[in-house]
Amino acid sequence: MTKGKSAARAAPKTVPKAVSASKKPQKSHESKMVDAYLQTTPTRFKLIDAFLLMLFLTGVLQFAYCVLLSNYPFNAFISGFAATIGQFVLALSLRMQLASVVDGQPRVTENRAFSEFVLASVVLHFFVVNFLG
Repeated sequence: MTKGKSAARAAPKTVPKAVSASKKPQKSHESKMVDAYLQTTPTRFKLIDAFLLMLFLTGVLQFAYCVLLSNYPFNAFISGFAATIGQFVLALSLRMQLASVVDGQPRVTENRAFSEFVLASVVLHFFVVNFLG
């Protein structure tokens, strides 16, 4: 019995080395997603995404201005906000049309998708300008 106790005491205690010190810090899921987006997304989609972000921020700023400060010319707010939302929807549909591929072929040609986007934007802005009066 004494022999077992002394053997247990005699065994050196091993302290595990810090494994994480030698490894690189792990990236978060968000940074991995951003890196994958930047590496794999074509430039034309990044440009459309930047335009979508600008439209979204413009809509948020217009709404915040209307709520916090004033909506005095209410028809101006409505037409500006409708133009922002409408252009956002049109740009999003352009991105979806350009990104859709069936059997390695695009469902809609780039020229047709862009032509539809431009024509729809002209019609949208025609109605917005007419609403302003």
